[in-house]
Amino acid sequence: MMNLKKRLALLAFISLTSGSSFAQQTDYISLLNTQNHWVDSVFSKLNRRQKVAQLFFIRAHTNKGQAYADSVAEVIKKEQPGGLVFFQGGPVRQANLTNQYQKLAKIPLLVAMDGEWGLGMRLDSTISYPYQMTLGAIQDNALINQMGQQVAYDFKRLGMHLNFAPVVDVNNNPNNPVINYRSFGDDKYKVALRAVAYMQGMQQAGLLTTAKHFPGHGDTNVDSHYDLPLLNFTRQRLDTLEEYPFKQAIQAGISGVMVAHMSIPALDTTKNLPSSLSRPIVTTLLKDSLGFKGLIVSDAMEMKGVVKYFPEGEADLRAFMAGNDIIELSENSLRAIKKIKKAVRKKMISEAELDAKVKKVLAAKYFVGLHHYQPVNTQGIPNDLNRSTAKDLVQQLSDASVTLLQDNGLLQRLNFAQNTALVSIGTSSATPFQQELAKTYTNSKVFNLDKGASSAEVNRLLSELKSYAQVIVGVHDTRLRPQSKLDFNADVKNAVIQLASFPNSAISVFANPYTLGTMPGIEKAGIVVAAYQKDESMQRAATKVLTRQLTAAGKLPVTVNTFYVNGSGITVTNPAL
Repeated sequence: MMNLKKRLALLAFISLTSGSSFAQQTDYISLLNTQNHWVDSVFSKLNRRQKVAQLFFIRAHTNKGQAYADSVAEVIKKEQPGGLVFFQGGPVRQANLTNQYQKLAKIPLLVAMDGEWGLGMRLDSTISYPYQMTLGAIQDNALINQMGQQVAYDFKRLGMHLNFAPVVDVNNNPNNPVINYRSFGDDKYKVALRAVAYMQGMQQAGLLTTAKHFPGHGDTNVDSHYDLPLLNFTRQRLDTLEEYPFKQAIQAGISGVMVAHMSIPALDTTKNLPSSLSRPIVTTLLKDSLGFKGLIVSDAMEMKGVVKYFPEGEADLRAFMAGNDIIELSENSLRAIKKIKKAVRKKMISEAELDAKVKKVLAAKYFVGLHHYQPVNTQGIPNDLNRSTAKDLVQQLSDASVTLLQDNGLLQRLNFAQNTALVSIGTSSATPFQQELAKTYTNSKVFNLDKGASSAEVNRLLSELKSYAQVIVGVHDTRLRPQSKLDFNADVKNAVIQLASFPNSAISVFANPYTLGTMPGIEKAGIVVAAYQKDESMQRAATKVLTRQLTAAGKLPVTVNTFYVNGSGITVTNPAL
């Protein structure tokens, strides 16, 4: 008769190898080292074409109408791809469409999205958490970890399993057109710490994640969506700077890495070869040298940075041969599957390597519970995704990030009863910033200056503001994505500089922190607050600082100029009056 010790050992083994509890007890990387009955069983039933198809993730939307949705359904029925990547649309529509698509898949689909700041990056009626640049100002990484857990909840609530986040690029080029505010900052150590906190929060809550864009897209001035960027640095520079956060994420157990489309001669001298198609970069460097064992995902294969030089499906084949496990958003997945199948048959790449990739994808499906697939419960989605705990966390994150860059003593001198001008520049109507301030500054008047205001309008405003004892200014970038330079006309930019020279002027910048460097003279203001983005939560956070309800604790995550360097930020303890 089996003794108790052996029986307990057997029960433990059964639990680990056959139950969904395994995914809760270990991480994805560890799972890859474990024999898995479900993975082996599914794999054994696949022919070569079906194996290759598991590596392809196709594009899906819920804002393009029924004909588009039906066309995606046809691809799923015909090709049986491994997964989907959802883009713009709405949450309830996406949940319903996900359920429809999953019914068409013989093997449940792994569903992904770019949700760097949560579902709000892609979907309407959902919460947007702060951008990573804003998070870079936060000194409490536990808050960022909490954000990761909330993002994971949102993803899973909509039947998604993989977030193409975090961005771990070190943004040391202020003019970077594609990374910029999506990065945690320009200090590799701080970027790594915050990226790991965000990643661990998501993974602790059962979501797969990917660090991107390997080996580092932070110092480019070309957007790889439109052309192939050149990263012309030495191997030593790449090893010690760009790759550093990836190494830390790998060491912390990140489940995936996304490879960028960049030409990097120091790592591969092949002319015009994107890093995503380079075996020396994907296999020799990432897998062999850095020891990464998880999912390797190509950046979108429809981007001009990759298909410009490798058209007609050649890019997909080369991405496969380079070592990518998931080929994302092929221009033509049916053509690509045929090309790869033929390459394996001709032994251009081994059957064993194909099998290993497929098993990694199937293991990912097991890890997220697709071996016991359940459709998305579509009841109550809006309320679940807009829960008060998540909204409260957004405000906490905003409060923790707001940065007091300078104060000449004005913060203590601000008088809530004195005649005060509340000015918002870049907007044509009253802002939450002004509305909140007016509750405390009871003797105040609201002024707005549109970003395209005429010189006459600017001069009229400046003249009127001279009669006020205190002038509190908000500079607002109202664009969807905050760029390094404001889109204000010259007269309006000059108005900001003029206001900075007023006695008792306080300026809060609700814009990309790099814009501080485009307003020479702003440092003359009595108070300068960096508030990073246009969102209402950031406007409330700045208001709390200027009404002495909040002690600003944020630190600037990038160097802007000699006045404002990485780590700038002063703490003035101001009990409420």
